[in-house]
Amino acid sequence: MTKTLIAGLFAAMLALNFGATDAFAKGSSHASSSSSTHSVRSHVTKKGTYVAPHGQTNPNATKKDNWSTKGNVNPVTGKPGTKSAVK
Repeated sequence: MTKTLIAGLFAAMLALNFGATDAFAKGSSHASSSSSTHSVRSHVTKKGTYVAPHGQTNPNATKKDNWSTKGNVNPVTGKPGTKSAVK
């Protein structure tokens, strides 16, 4: 009975792990090349800080369309912007 229970728990954890991986993979894709966002790979800054992979708005001359600008909402996290659009 113990072996059956352990095997069942292992199978459940394995299934949950694959489900989470699939959700993350779907969330990080960008379907079109005309999108106003792009993906940024993980990297380590000059100060040694690890930065996880994430999405960014494409560079342009305005800050008004950035997710962190007041009045905008980050579509991934749902957090409202807090930064002023004026430099």
